[in-house]
Amino acid sequence: MSNPIFNTGAFPDQFSEKKRERRRFYMNDQGGVTEQSRQQSPAQGQPFAAQYGMPGQQASAAGADQLNRQYNLPDAAGSQGAAMTYDDVIRKTVTSFAVVLLGAAGAVALGMVMPGAIMGLALIAALAGFGLGLVNAFKKEPNPALILAYSATQGFFLGAFTMVMEMMFPGIAVQAVLATLAVFGTVLALFKSGKVRATPKLNKMFFVAIIAYAVFSLMNFGLVMFTDMGMFGLRSGWMGIAIGAFAILLATYSLVMDFTNIQEGVEAGVSQKYGWAAAFGLTVSLVWLYIEILRVIAIIRSMAD
Repeated sequence: MSNPIFNTGAFPDQFSEKKRERRRFYMNDQGGVTEQSRQQSPAQGQPFAAQYGMPGQQASAAGADQLNRQYNLPDAAGSQGAAMTYDDVIRKTVTSFAVVLLGAAGAVALGMVMPGAIMGLALIAALAGFGLGLVNAFKKEPNPALILAYSATQGFFLGAFTMVMEMMFPGIAVQAVLATLAVFGTVLALFKSGKVRATPKLNKMFFVAIIAYAVFSLMNFGLVMFTDMGMFGLRSGWMGIAIGAFAILLATYSLVMDFTNIQEGVEAGVSQKYGWAAAFGLTVSLVWLYIEILRVIAIIRSMAD
């Protein structure tokens, strides 16, 4: 499912206009430094240049001392630390996906040794990943350990699921990976060109659609587990392809939301730690997209056989 973390607590109120005002520092009458925003009146403290002159003008010894103090102040990010950057988001996302790949490799290795137990373990990993996904999505502060734990469990599930599909439909893993990379690259290129953006209206439609899809998926999962409807349940044949195409569109728009939220977070100067929230969102969206593409290809190939 999509990453609701940006719409809950992960980026608390740092997108508000007041938080985005530049911070200014003023020298008070006692020689201390106070902070004011643009919307505040500077009457409580004069700017340093007003008290001690512009560069090139003679300054007193006391003014030089105050200047040194000002240079020794913390960064403008204050208690939030350094601001989030695109490079930081990329590094954290690569780390998250490295853990996904390690989890997938572990599942494949275990599947070769214990083929009969791999699907049972994959189901446990899927449920654990779902729980960790919800915890991470609604935490007010991103937790790198929990995010990487989610990546590991989802990676294990993906590895096991892909291994089973590969045994049934040889070559399907490569097809699904290439298709996922193609969708991701296309969405990123369109976003960078400004041709696609998340909007409040589309976001509302997305959340309604994803709730409906989640209910359907849970119902279909129950039918697959407790009836003899087959491995795809209600998602067989052309109906399954249509539902899968709809799910791929949802996952694709989830990527657009992730890119939009990352851009807004960088422009707002949110704390660097929220790069983990961005990495989590991208991991969720790409894992979801890959699963849906893999399932649609499997349905198409099963119909062709």
